[in-house]
Amino acid sequence: MKVRLVVSINAAPGKGAELAQAFRQRCADVAKEPGCEQFEVFQSVLNPDKLALLELWSDQAALDAHAKVNLTRAPMPPGLRAEGSSREDYQYNLTR
Repeated sequence: MKVRLVVSINAAPGKGAELAQAFRQRCADVAKEPGCEQFEVFQSVLNPDKLALLELWSDQAALDAHAKVNLTRAPMPPGLRAEGSSREDYQYNLTR
């Protein structure tokens, strides 16, 4: 069963565009991982310091493998993220 993640990320005040840019290479790298069907960051037009990361994985095993790879990645540059991020996991069932 596919797994959809919706991650809300708060940038530090005034740093939304910079944080989105920092995610650019990360998105390209993760998109190459086995089982990754989507890994994209979106910046809110109403609140530029709020980002949404949408992930779609072919199955839980692919997501678990991604989590292990993430442990080896360098963190995002300091000072770009604010407190209050959240993550929701969904079983992916297309409804249309």
